[in-house]
Amino acid sequence: MPSPYRRDQLSPEMQARYGMDRKPKAALFFGALVVVGFVIVLVWITVGMGSQGVQYRLLAWETKAPDRVDVIFEVRNETDADVLCIIRAQDERRVDLGYAEVIIPGGQEYVSMTYRLRTLAPAFTAELLGCSAGERPRVPGPQFPPGVAPPLQPHSPSG
Repeated sequence: MPSPYRRDQLSPEMQARYGMDRKPKAALFFGALVVVGFVIVLVWITVGMGSQGVQYRLLAWETKAPDRVDVIFEVRNETDADVLCIIRAQDERRVDLGYAEVIIPGGQEYVSMTYRLRTLAPAFTAELLGCSAGERPRVPGPQFPPGVAPPLQPHSPSG
């Protein structure tokens, strides 16, 4: 409900008390500028996340032997660069049993791959930590206990 008094009929204290003082135009301008800037940043982040050059997905994994787990994954690469994928196997205490960096040559839009990961013991779980074209993915490094050397990769029937 509007006030029955005009602004010029009230003292400055009364204008402030009842919210009749004018908002500075500069504050409104800077407020609008902050909102527009925030929207621009959100759009920039959304476009950046939506246009990934590499998409990857773990399809399955299976423990084939006490020292081997087969990791099946797919990679979709929109670039011509080689893709580096990181996979690992862990025991039930989340200690690494196997860790490998897999390079997938560029030039193929879709690759489905089975990697034979050598492990130190039977694997409880296997993960595809990440894939990236042209740079190392931002994923955790190997987490083997102190003094334990990671097994050589890949697993081969002879050794």
